[in-house]
Amino acid sequence: MTREKLKIGLFGYGCVGQGLHDVLNSSKGFKADIVKICVKDRTKKRRIPMTNFTFDKNDILNDPSINLVVELIDDADEAFSIVCTAMKSGKNVVTANKLMVATHFKALVEMQAKYKVSLLYEASAGASIPIIRNLEEYYDNELLYSLRGILNGTTNYILTKMHNEALPYSQALSQAQEKGFAESNPSLDVEGLDAKYKLCIITGHAYGLFLEPGEVFHYGIKTISKFDIQYAKEKGLKIKLVPYVGKTNENTITSFVLPRFISSDKYLYNVDNEYNGVITEAAFADKQFFCGKGAGGHATGSAVLSDISANSYGYKYEYKKYLQGTVSNYTRNFRLEVYLRYKDEKEKELFGFEEVSEYFSSRLYKYVIGIINLERLYALREQLTNMDVFIVNTGRRDLN
Repeated sequence: MTREKLKIGLFGYGCVGQGLHDVLNSSKGFKADIVKICVKDRTKKRRIPMTNFTFDKNDILNDPSINLVVELIDDADEAFSIVCTAMKSGKNVVTANKLMVATHFKALVEMQAKYKVSLLYEASAGASIPIIRNLEEYYDNELLYSLRGILNGTTNYILTKMHNEALPYSQALSQAQEKGFAESNPSLDVEGLDAKYKLCIITGHAYGLFLEPGEVFHYGIKTISKFDIQYAKEKGLKIKLVPYVGKTNENTITSFVLPRFISSDKYLYNVDNEYNGVITEAAFADKQFFCGKGAGGHATGSAVLSDISANSYGYKYEYKKYLQGTVSNYTRNFRLEVYLRYKDEKEKELFGFEEVSEYFSSRLYKYVIGIINLERLYALREQLTNMDVFIVNTGRRDLN
């Protein structure tokens, strides 16, 4: 297949934009010209001449010579506006904006068909791990049972430091910020939102359902304590933030984001620091494991470059699972076993444990391990932000 000569209009020149610039300049496989870079801050000092930049998005969107828009900005609303305008103008788009894609997923898929353009976003879901392309190509007709993994390099770095070096949460977070793995406001990462947006995108390709992010339960790591880490270590476990999506029956799936205990015989146990890991389980391919860097400009930039390269061949996502309609329902009626560390007995009662297999109480901490329903967790989602508790999925057998 003949490669199209790419004339790129780039939006954003932060960590990922600069990382892309580096990997693009180092690529020997093909050449693509960055015609213009649109940025917001007129006063910020840039590492390349200012003649490469513009502050007016229309200089890119209205330029007929530009046939690929690469969107790498933080503002999801502005990103959506840019992407929509580009596609309506017949320009293909590559983006890394997981919030934008997850929030407007179905509309973006429909626009691609309407305007006969391609929107690629591999970097939005797994940084350097090509999970979307694998789901699209390798698993396009495969009966996929489940997918789970570590999809946020920031939280994984924090949890690794807490486990390996006994650092308190605040210090581990500070280190992640110093290394550029965490933003000054780390809420999206540590509250589990970033992982949830990525999970919603993956779900669209794995099962053909475009879930509203608000439908999916998420719970992060910001209330984790040294006690929780110590409990895990004594049991030979690590705590990782693990998004999960899987079938509950023939045409129904469930999904959630929760910290999870990982034993030393599991793939994710040795996925540490800023690395990500994804496990797929399927009828014919059985279990497969993908691992790669999940944070940093060059890691994400490499995924963006892969999409740019694919675009030069005219590649488009086909959304076969969506067109097949094999999965039509979503449920939160799903029983799972959790560890709950708490102080107030009244708060524990809110979780509605169906069974209890382990219980501990001391002056400083209490914990209980037992069966609860995901539906109950979802109902408590607003209250959980103000509770002095920490929840971990034990990762034990499927209870449904």
